[in-house]
Amino acid sequence: MRLIGPKQFFRLLRINYVLARHGLDDIIFATHLLRPFRFLIYVLPWNWFRSERAPRGARIRRSLEDLGPVFIKFGQMLSTRRDLLADDIADELELLQDAVPPFPNQKAQEIIEKAFGRTLGELFESFEANPLASASIAQVHGARLKSGEDVVVKVLRPNILPVIKRDISLLYIIAEWAARYSSQIRRLRPVEVVAEYEKTIIDELDLMREAANASQLRRNFEYSADLYVPEVYWDYTRKNVMVMERIYGSSIRNIDELKEKNTDMKRLAEMGVEIFFTQVFTHNFFHADMHPGNVFVDIDNPVMPKYIAIDFGIMGTLNQIDKRYLAENFLAFFQRDYNKVARLHVESGWVPANTRVDEFESAIRSVCEPIFERPLKDISFGQLLLRLFQTARRFNMEVQPQLVLLQKTLLNIEGLGRQLYPELDLWTTAKPFLERWMEEQVGTKAMLRSFKENLPYLVEKMPELPMMIYEALKNASTGNDQKMQLQEIKKMRAEFKSSNQRNMVAIGGASLLMSAFIVFGLGSAEETAMFMGAPIMSWVLGSIGSAFLLFAIQD
Repeated sequence: MRLIGPKQFFRLLRINYVLARHGLDDIIFATHLLRPFRFLIYVLPWNWFRSERAPRGARIRRSLEDLGPVFIKFGQMLSTRRDLLADDIADELELLQDAVPPFPNQKAQEIIEKAFGRTLGELFESFEANPLASASIAQVHGARLKSGEDVVVKVLRPNILPVIKRDISLLYIIAEWAARYSSQIRRLRPVEVVAEYEKTIIDELDLMREAANASQLRRNFEYSADLYVPEVYWDYTRKNVMVMERIYGSSIRNIDELKEKNTDMKRLAEMGVEIFFTQVFTHNFFHADMHPGNVFVDIDNPVMPKYIAIDFGIMGTLNQIDKRYLAENFLAFFQRDYNKVARLHVESGWVPANTRVDEFESAIRSVCEPIFERPLKDISFGQLLLRLFQTARRFNMEVQPQLVLLQKTLLNIEGLGRQLYPELDLWTTAKPFLERWMEEQVGTKAMLRSFKENLPYLVEKMPELPMMIYEALKNASTGNDQKMQLQEIKKMRAEFKSSNQRNMVAIGGASLLMSAFIVFGLGSAEETAMFMGAPIMSWVLGSIGSAFLLFAIQD
């Protein structure tokens, strides 16, 4: 169990104050230590005149906003774990935005100049003092390079790492306490959730990593008419500062503006789904933070709109096995083949191998059948995946971070698509893609592609093939001789080991006999009188020694 230091103690007091101010006293007094004093909720002065409380989700969201960047980010991450939270809380946490007060412009300037060892005037033709956006981890300024390109400069918040470490260590303590004293919370694995969050937020502190993500995604969609990824200026990028091409487009939130420009909303919605499945199944590298603040639309040609993505701190990948099982799961779901869905979960290792398939199948059927009673266009792909994960958790499904990111992204894409075009039928858009992908993986095309990929290796090894065949045949023909030799070696080893054991016993017996003679011949009669037990002792030692020698010399 982790211990609380002085800084963490005062931070904990601050957290309790914020929770109480937002009417979450019940959370404070639900802790193991304070539960006996729960009656104090009704005598605390601020509860006497409090009007009707807001819903619990709203109160939790406001508390996280007041507690600062680390807790805001934690709330955003929790909003993706709908398999852990009630829907009303998850919905509120999704509203957490990175509308954090900016840090002073002077500080941003100092960070940039220190990172490059040059002044702003030497780096940029112009630099906008007021940030374009301010988030929990970083803020963004507009600028223009000496070469004339408009760019955005992303700068990490100063001294953010110590703050993050302090609050994460406190989250670990709270999670451990909660798991220790509440069986209901223990089932949600709070320590694992905090560990998952720690990895995510620490990764986001490295802007070189984010820049590399952006470059990879840009390369994947270099010739695409559907998605545009801004260019990274590597000469102006460091671990805590990143410079990217400045994009100009309409926010995906501005649906009224998109409609006023006569944007093809149906195409835009369906294109988002296609981009998602292309990233997941074709490129195996998907943007996992596609909330509305990170998506813009180029509507210079409203009939052929184009997505623009920003903020590449969180990316997801799936291995070939996960992709295969996921695609088969989706197809089996919409064919209502619940037995196959259950078997796929066991075969993939997502649930323990000893899971009873028939019980798992029954649980999946009870979740899915009510959903499929609705028209296909009203079925939420993301919610279906979520319900499946919730069901699988009852069968001890381990947390699969890559699938959690996928579920979160799918929910975002689906939500955006239905805001743009309420009649969006996700299944009609996705099914041809999945069927085509599965055919490419297991059909003749897949075999030919695999042969083509391995052809250079086969050509390289071709000169060695005759000798390899000869050696294999030679080894096969001498297989019996080798077996006999192996048996002889094993027999010799056993005899050698037995001989060593007999030698050790003989040495021990001889030592005991010598000890018997020494004891018997201790000296004079006076000495013998002093050691009345010497004759008896010599007889005992001699007997044991003789027995050892007899054992050692017999075959």
